[in-house]
Amino acid sequence: MEAKFFRFLKLVGVGFKARTEHEGRELFLKLGYSHEVQFTAPPAVRVFCFKPNIICCTGIDKHRVHHFAGAVRSSKPPEVYKGKGILYIDEVIKLKPGKKTKK
Repeated sequence: MEAKFFRFLKLVGVGFKARTEHEGRELFLKLGYSHEVQFTAPPAVRVFCFKPNIICCTGIDKHRVHHFAGAVRSSKPPEVYKGKGILYIDEVIKLKPGKKTKK
């Protein structure tokens, strides 16, 4: 399979890790829950982990690759106060300030 479309995801957070099995067919994520989150890739999509915190979704169908990457991202979307979660590699999160004390 010749991969033409790519979507990179980055896991930001302490203890967040990813691993793949079955030749890029299954993705397992440790996201701070009591269990691992498992995703099975569609037929035209492969998943690779370059590091434990970098995920690459590749395939020949742009819609399926982006849809699968969005499904993975929705399992732990980035939060606006600390910036933790699953982000696209080129995404920039604008952090909100926390509570401020009056002086």
